[in-house]
Amino acid sequence: MSTAALTQALVRRFGDAEALGGVDLEVAEGSVVGLLGPNGAGKTTLVRVLATLLRPDEGRAEVFGRDVVTQASAVRELIGLTGQFAAVDELLSGRENLRMFGRLFRLSRRQSARRASELLERFGLADAGDRQVKTYSGGMRRRLDLASSLITRPRVLFLDEPTTGLDPRSRNEIWSIARELVGEGMTLLLTTQYLEEADQLADRIAVIDHGRVIAEGTGDELKDNVGGSMVEIRLEQPAERERAREVLLTLGCGEPKTADRPDELTLAAARDGVGMVAAAARALEEADLSVRDLSLRRPTLDDVFLELTGTTRGVDGEYSSEPEAPAEAPAEARR
Repeated sequence: MSTAALTQALVRRFGDAEALGGVDLEVAEGSVVGLLGPNGAGKTTLVRVLATLLRPDEGRAEVFGRDVVTQASAVRELIGLTGQFAAVDELLSGRENLRMFGRLFRLSRRQSARRASELLERFGLADAGDRQVKTYSGGMRRRLDLASSLITRPRVLFLDEPTTGLDPRSRNEIWSIARELVGEGMTLLLTTQYLEEADQLADRIAVIDHGRVIAEGTGDELKDNVGGSMVEIRLEQPAERERAREVLLTLGCGEPKTADRPDELTLAAARDGVGMVAAAARALEEADLSVRDLSLRRPTLDDVFLELTGTTRGVDGEYSSEPEAPAEAPAEARR
């Protein structure tokens, strides 16, 4: 299997801020690689370098063996990019948008019209194709935006947080389309803050934080690195969580992790999970701490992320870090 995209010791700075601090990443052809990280971790900067929108300060980046700096035009012939926000003209119809992109990509009028019709049909937008985009829902706009990235049938598609702000149904539609594209042989590099999205779509996941890849592997490999299983404890009284945490520390299985819920703690079971459940229950009972629920489960990517970055999810389901430095080129480009 050939390499679709490759970075080696990639560095990108914005003034004194280092957005990428020596990133090594390899994306196999026909695979989906998920870049998972908090907001501002460097995910979008990495995509922009690979998409030729930003020049690296050090290191190198290639797409199918073409250097993104010295062979930028050749790289653009191979890629498509869907950014974080739909880059379509709201005053035009969906069909007119796609025809416009076709003409920008030097397709003839006939070719542009035919490709627009094909994509509208494929993305379930044929009935709305002649309506102004300003009448579209958020999910319809994202589908149209994704369709515009496929006008020239790219070999590699960069999806930069493609489902941010979408409702669950629209998100599932985008996931379904992504799976179809991979089934047809396309390579996807997906950036996301949604752990479920990475788990659902990616063959391999690279966790990036503060401009560096801090872990890489399949979802199962990353989960296994956290521990064989997780003990989840829900207390009767949220005010007792700190005392419960101190009690659980005595079991010798590392630092118990707090969760979004004020009454909840999780504990990695480095040894026998059932035995750890029993030990936790006994220790909490001896400390006269009331437990509402105590269960054993397999680690999730949430646990991986918390273990690696110490970052927890906010109420909006996203992860926050330091703000990513502004780009020197537009975020949205088709190739």
